[in-house]
Amino acid sequence: MKHYAPTPYDDVLATLVDREQAARIGAFVPGAPGPKTLAARLRALLKPDGLAGAVRADLAADRLVEVDGWLLPQSVALLSALAAKA
Repeated sequence: MKHYAPTPYDDVLATLVDREQAARIGAFVPGAPGPKTLAARLRALLKPDGLAGAVRADLAADRLVEVDGWLLPQSVALLSALAAKA
C-alpha cells in the first residue's frame, strides 16, 4: 500500500482505491475548484452512504461530468480532482 504525505483531506481521499489513477483523471476535470472547496462538497456528498451511495445518487439524478472524453458520476469526478490537487 502506497503512503502519501498527510493532507487536511485524508478523510475524503481515503475513499479512493487507487489515488494515483484518480489523480491522473482528476487533472482533466474541467473547472474544478480548489481542494478546500472540493473536500467540503465531497464530505457532504459522501456523508450518508459513502462513495457508492454518492455514485448511485449521481446516476439517478443524471449528474455526469465529461472528463477527457469519459462520462463520470459527479462525485467520482470531484474526488479525482481532489486527488490531483492534494
